[in-house]
This record gives sequence, C-alpha cells and structure tokens, in this order.
Amino acid sequence: MTVSRLQHIPGIGVNQLGDRADAEHDPDMLRLENLDTDLPPPAVALAATRRAVDDDAANSYLPFEGLLSLRTAAAEHVSRISGVGYDPVTECVSVAGGLNGVLNALLATVEPGQQVVISDPIYAGLINRIRLVGGVPRHVAARPTDTGWQTDPDELAAAIGPDTAAVLLMGPAMPTGALLTAAHLAAIAGPVNEHGAWVIYDAAMERIRFDGSPPVHPAAHPGLAGRTITVGSASKELRMIGWRVGWVVGPAPIMTDIALVGMANVVCQVGIAQDAVAAALTAPDADADITSATETWRRRADLIVDQLADYPLIRPDGGWSLLIDTTELGMTPAQASDRLFDLGRVAATPMGGWGPSGDRYLRLVFANEPVERLTDLRDRFVRALG
Repeated sequence: MTVSRLQHIPGIGVNQLGDRADAEHDPDMLRLENLDTDLPPPAVALAATRRAVDDDAANSYLPFEGLLSLRTAAAEHVSRISGVGYDPVTECVSVAGGLNGVLNALLATVEPGQQVVISDPIYAGLINRIRLVGGVPRHVAARPTDTGWQTDPDELAAAIGPDTAAVLLMGPAMPTGALLTAAHLAAIAGPVNEHGAWVIYDAAMERIRFDGSPPVHPAAHPGLAGRTITVGSASKELRMIGWRVGWVVGPAPIMTDIALVGMANVVCQVGIAQDAVAAALTAPDADADITSATETWRRRADLIVDQLADYPLIRPDGGWSLLIDTTELGMTPAQASDRLFDLGRVAATPMGGWGPSGDRYLRLVFANEPVERLTDLRDRFVRALG
C-alpha cells in the first residue's frame, strides 16, 4: 500500500537504468544516465578526509548544525558570490547533501497546499520533495531555442501569487543547463515581496557555466536578499558526491526553523567529510579548480552537440547534462532509451516525471565519460535510432 503523500511521487528513473547498465558488465557501454563524474575531488579534500578517518572527534553526531569550520567556509563562500554578508553561527547550517538542504528548506517554509514555483523541465528530485512536504508544484516553462533554454521572466513573475510559499530556482538548471539571468531576478522581486514568498536557490551547479561568467545569485538583488535561502552542495562543483555534505545559508529567523527541521530529519552530516569540504571551499586554488573542471565538462558537451547535430538536441549553457526531444524522432523517450541501450550500448535516462514536458525528453549526462569514449556517439545513435 502507498500512503497518500507518496501517490504522486514516481521516483526518478535513473536508479532503474543504472542497475540495468551495471548488470551488463559491459565496458563498451557509455554511461550517460547518472549524475556521476570521473573527475576526482580536490586533492586537499582527499587529504583532509584521510586525516579525519583517524580523528576521534570526527566520529561524532555533534555539533548537529555542522562543524564551525565548515559553516564558516560555506557562509564565506555564499557571501563572496552573493555580495551579502552571512554569519556562520546564526545564518548557516550544514546538511547531508544539497537535496537534504532543499527538503529542510521546504519543510520550514511551505504549508500543505501552498504552491512552489519551479521550472519545467526540472529535476524530478526537486518536484518530489515539493510534493513530499505537501506543496503543489507550479511549473513555468523553459523553452528550447537555437541558443539554449529560455524562460520568460514575466511568466516566472506571473506564477507568483497569494498561494505561493516559495520560488525554487536553479541555475544552471538540471537537466537543461538553463541559466538564471538578472532579468529573472528583477521580474520576481516585486511579487516575492508582495506575497511574502521565499526564494530557495539550489546553488549546486552555479559555477558550472560554459560562458565563463560569474553566477547570478538571487540574494545579489537588493529586493531579494532578505527573502533568499541558498542551498549549496559539495557534490557537483567539488565532485565530492560520496561525502554527502551541503549547506543552507539565509536570514537568521528562517535559519532557526531550518536548523530545527534538520535536527528532526537527518540530524547531522557525515563527520569525517566536513573538514574536507571546508578545505575544498577555502583552498587558494579553489576557483581555478572549478574553472578547470568546467572546461573539461564543456568540451564533452560540445563534442556531443557536434556528434548529434542531426538530432533534436538542445544545447546546454552549463551543468552536467543535456536533453534530446525524442518525440521529433517519432518515439517516446522510453523507446529511444531502450533502443540506445540494446542497439547502441548507450545508457540514457527518459525524463518522465521531470515536469509536465518531461515526457518529451531523453537526458544525456556528459560528466562521467571522457572525450575519447564519446567520439563514436553519432555512430551509436545511427545504429539505434536511425
């Protein structure tokens, strides 16, 4: 039996395809289905983790809100990007990964039945967490264009109303790679304040931009600084997926509630991982490290776009993935996924459940396969899809 809160939560599909690919034990299989990456974490993070394994103090639940070293590093990191000064003690808590932070922020801001404005298509894990807390996703279309995905700022603003508890933003967004712009922030500032909504900003990929520009952070807009909750993560930019460490930063009053939710939810973060994340955030070469990794992922994305130029693919502006509209090929994403798996030896995930338009798209993740293994991607697609 399924309790009511799970009736509209279908899962994300990635695990099923990943299990199927694992069972093949085929080294020729291109693993484009899951948000993993083959790029290693920063060396300072690996060294700090090894030290923590032998440190008894790291083998502890406490402090529940996270080590002060991590909270200081995270608060300074968000302050530097947003231009807003945050106190590590009263305005920052650590969480067990970014999605734990998103769920905690939603639980602290959304009453059952209230709306959360979010893009379409968008990561199913974000949609599912909105539903899990009893919220109602209010999707705003991101539309494919020749130059990437575009969301109309006025449409985003118009979606915010008296029933809106929060606007959940991500840029680059997953799975589209769509960017936030200053126009989006300017458009939503008025209605966010008029209706007392929160902006929950998923910053997991904010520096993985292929245009070389700095992140566009909602708190940098003077009309949004007091209403923005930032959720960060070590998983994507720092490539520390297995560490399960993230942070939430925001105004002190709401952070008290988010900290309370955290103690009632996951309680605490991975003890041996926290100083490692702090070291990665504060390393002298931290920015250069992100730039180097982003350049590698950009080259892979460019190669896929070039290889599949004859297919209905939408170019990403950042992130780790891109989408193909398989309906233009006369098949569902699930059908295309099966054919690619069986005939092309490519694992790629259908986007069912990833927003109202998700049923059109197949996702390719370019973070985990080097350029050398992607050079025959077109041949694999032709063999599988024609």
